Amino acid sequence: MMRIFRHYTDLPQDVRGCVVAIGNFDGVHLGHQAVINEAGALARVLGKPWAVMTFEPHPTSVFKPDGEPFRLTVMRSKSHLIEAMGVDDLLIQHFDADFASLSAEDFVNEVIVNGLGASHVVAGYDFHFGKKRQGDCKALLALGHSKGFGFTAIPEVTGEDGEIYSSTQIRECLKTGDVQAAARILGRAFELEGRVEHGDARGRQLGFPTANIHLHDYLRPATGVYAIRAGIDEGADTRWFDGVANFGRRPTFHSDDDIVLEAHLFDFDGDLYTKHLRVELVERLRDERKFDGLEALKAQILKDCEKAREILAKAG
Repeated sequence: MMRIFRHYTDLPQDVRGCVVAIGNFDGVHLGHQAVINEAGALARVLGKPWAVMTFEPHPTSVFKPDGEPFRLTVMRSKSHLIEAMGVDDLLIQHFDADFASLSAEDFVNEVIVNGLGASHVVAGYDFHFGKKRQGDCKALLALGHSKGFGFTAIPEVTGEDGEIYSSTQIRECLKTGDVQAAARILGRAFELEGRVEHGDARGRQLGFPTANIHLHDYLRPATGVYAIRAGIDEGADTRWFDGVANFGRRPTFHSDDDIVLEAHLFDFDGDLYTKHLRVELVERLRDERKFDGLEALKAQILKDCEKAREILAKAG
């Protein structure tokens, strides 16, 4: 089981000397996985612990606190994805103004050398660190030579069409509703997760009860209706169901609410309130639109469910 530390000081001796992958890793996409896996391969060769260091909250949210939500993975899901790769230790460094004020050399001295005692550092080709992003891979390589640790920069990872795998590209795909393109970069379906909250029960009145999840820090994908897979999170025993979800403001009901995800799970009969739900967006079916009355809306939901079942059956 992966151990999680929320500090880089006073670490156990069996963490020090680690080979560590450092980065934000928002999305843990295929490019991030290449960085983390390289650290794992080196750790096995050197006989050292395999560690990942990431930052929470995401630095962008610290520097731009009033910016629109952009996260691809909240910390809970990010840690699960990293653990699934086989990593020994995850270090979640609190990111704030004080930490951001460290110079590049102070970051290396305090965090990498004194804190982790790292034997080797791995990062992506575009990694920057230290005050005003003054440190880069070239600086890490030079400082590693002088401080006694190795450094490897992983070049950009691209698809067959030459497209660079990046969190920015995933965000662009999601904003246009192209969740399949996002999945190719992620190496899996894009997933949202959250606690099921009480809604207005309109779905149940229509005969299609929904689980409502507010997205908080998550990036908002294109509004509309999606074929989904939903997992009732119970750790290793998570139960998965096919389903359909509406993502938007429910214009038929003249709603001024925040954008919300309403997920209807096929062949499920039970109470989901307060449970933690994981929702994979498999394919976007249509735009969100306003209907002339509840009967028209109900007829469209039936069509959406039928189409989603067909898509999910083919997806396997």
